[in-house]
Amino acid sequence: MRTTDKETAVHRTVALGLRQNAAQFTLLVMVNALVGGMLGQERTVLPLLGEREFGLQAYSAGLSFILAFGLAKAATNYFAGTLSDRFGRKPVLVLGWLVAVPVPLLLMWAPSWAWVIAANVLLGVSQGLTWSTTVVMKIDLVGPDRRGLAMGLNEAAGYGAVALTALATGYLAERYGLRPAPFFLGIAFASLGLGLSSVFVRETLGHARLEAAAHVARADGRHDHLHDQLSNREVFVQTSFREPALSSASQAGLVNNLNDGLAWGLFPILFAGAGLSVGRIGVLAALYPAVWGVGQLVTGALSDRWGRKWMIAAGMWLQALALAMVPWGDRFTIWAAAAVLLGVGTALVYPTLLAAIGDVAHPAWRARAVGTYRLWRDGGFAVGALVAGLVADLLGIRAAVWTVAALTAASGLIVALRMYETHHSPPRDAGSLTTASPHQQDGDEHQGRR
Repeated sequence: MRTTDKETAVHRTVALGLRQNAAQFTLLVMVNALVGGMLGQERTVLPLLGEREFGLQAYSAGLSFILAFGLAKAATNYFAGTLSDRFGRKPVLVLGWLVAVPVPLLLMWAPSWAWVIAANVLLGVSQGLTWSTTVVMKIDLVGPDRRGLAMGLNEAAGYGAVALTALATGYLAERYGLRPAPFFLGIAFASLGLGLSSVFVRETLGHARLEAAAHVARADGRHDHLHDQLSNREVFVQTSFREPALSSASQAGLVNNLNDGLAWGLFPILFAGAGLSVGRIGVLAALYPAVWGVGQLVTGALSDRWGRKWMIAAGMWLQALALAMVPWGDRFTIWAAAAVLLGVGTALVYPTLLAAIGDVAHPAWRARAVGTYRLWRDGGFAVGALVAGLVADLLGIRAAVWTVAALTAASGLIVALRMYETHHSPPRDAGSLTTASPHQQDGDEHQGRR
């Protein structure tokens, strides 16, 4: 099958490295910020909307939008990797933005909670396609040497935008009401994202093929059994269960987003029950992803120097400590401190898990491994909605937070016991590999698609 990379048709040089691809990398950072903004439009407003406008009483019913979002995003993440290997990264990215266009309109004018659920199914599909693809494209561009930094920049942009949008929607909701004003931001984000992705983003599949052609096995022989010709089923089994580092990362990602789903769906209701205004709830809803987003500018690069394993374990334990502070606290200052700690812990974990997947997975099936990891990670939203909702209905919100804190601490222990250090120094010239031959890229296509 002929490659979809149009740049090969005009004999464009392909190079690996952050500096060599600075313009496209920066553009993709901007695009992912818009992806994060689409998610951020819900963080403050939607839990309050379910309680105040639609009269939802059961916590599990109120969390149903997160359950729908998590299931849709998790499933789409898996297929996004396979589709981007088969058809190219850019078409998948553009498709994701097309799916996003009706989301803010549905949220603005939904006559019933079922419409909100439908909007979140579309949002989950869109996020699975767009966020997964921007991750894979950045990994393609930078090569093996700067993956942690690349993932830190990617996730910082996305979750920084989540924070800013949560803060902005909290202000708009307090001033103009829960609907429709806060969702005007989503219309702007979807329009910009679709335009930039359609016109200015370039295909990166050729970069992955170049890295696959120059792939060097680890000196310790750890990945000798992970050759480039794995089927979709083999990639799923290795990433989910069999390979120690990949499977450890997958379970940690699931638990990380389990506690994020709890924070998204129940924290605003807990804070409102304590008498906080919508504006102050918006500050708390923004503080956690803001620290998370900015922190990744540091933690992603540090994992390139210090390694992945212990940053992940430490981050999970710090998240558990922060979650335990929430049911213990009863005022804004304590919850703000907990939000900061939760953001720091998540910043240690989030880009580092993606970088670890990139370390272990062969370039020929890396997109599918990222898709499988993100299937489990974003499945955590659905698991979190079920666990937190059921425990909250039975025992109260504070008991639900304690439960998720314990699960998060156990996840860090699994990483400490099962995961090995995945980061190793690549060849000195790995960041400057180049090719100017489109014919060579076409020749590598069969190997790169396996």
